[in-house]
Amino acid sequence: MGGDGWTSTSMPYLTPRAPDAGDAWTAQARASGRRGGQRIVHAGEVPAPDAAALLLGLTAGDPVVVRRRIIELDGEPTELTDTYYPVAIAAGTPLAGVAKIRGGAVTLLAALGHTGVRVVEDVTARMPSADERAQLRLGSGEPVLRLARTTYDAADRPIQADVMVMPAGRQRLRYEIRIG
Repeated sequence: MGGDGWTSTSMPYLTPRAPDAGDAWTAQARASGRRGGQRIVHAGEVPAPDAAALLLGLTAGDPVVVRRRIIELDGEPTELTDTYYPVAIAAGTPLAGVAKIRGGAVTLLAALGHTGVRVVEDVTARMPSADERAQLRLGSGEPVLRLARTTYDAADRPIQADVMVMPAGRQRLRYEIRIG
């Protein structure tokens, strides 16, 4: 992390935590001397938008459970995240509600018998929609990064899909790959 920017790494969000632990985002921000938070603005069953359906291997309009959040750093919006789950996994669980989940969603998924073993991330850049510009408090002409992440279980079934939108000028994505 340099200046007002933020370096985001994916690993803390892919590994189950102790059920009594806080969420990975808050811990990562705190470790950097900053304050992380999130607001869940919607949770529940919805028809899968095209992007979510593609990531989860479904047909657009099939039912999915979504958790829509605004991620904040030091009180400022830094990311819009929609996380989608197959209904067979998430319906009737805390994933379908607006309450924070102790240990985070990945920890709950593991407790439900769904542990991720493979993740695919695609990053693209584009101009934000008017709604994204307002929610992220962007100036005109500021692009965003869109990170689409799919988590697969040991049977290679998608168990979670995240679509994140973040200001390109405030974010640096860092990938670390361990071989063997």
